[in-house]
Amino acid sequence: MRWKISSNTIYNVGYHIIWCPKYRRRVLVGEIESRLRELLTEKAADIGVVIYRMEITPDHLHLFVKTNPGNAPHYIVQQFKGYTSRVMRQEFKSLRTKIPTLWTRSYYLETIGHISGDDSASGL
Repeated sequence: MRWKISSNTIYNVGYHIIWCPKYRRRVLVGEIESRLRELLTEKAADIGVVIYRMEITPDHLHLFVKTNPGNAPHYIVQQFKGYTSRVMRQEFKSLRTKIPTLWTRSYYLETIGHISGDDSASGL
């Protein structure tokens, strides 16, 4: 179903979010990529966000998410970046030695209305 319904709202809130590792280092590969997927999925469930599509390349990632109107985009990004950085820097020593922090402070955000299986609708 395209819309979600709560006690007083009918909504369809979706975001396309992109961010990069610090200095756009190509560190999101192998075990790090796999663990990042797990952590993002785990945190999404924790904060009430549904990840419809996740694409991770060595130097950046794309998330297409849906959420309720109470979750501000900045809150979502802050939760994803903070949680994944803390856990992954504890688990992977290479992330502590190659870059001072895992993520850049910036991110790209675009609102999206309807996410479909058609790639042309998602902007990719």
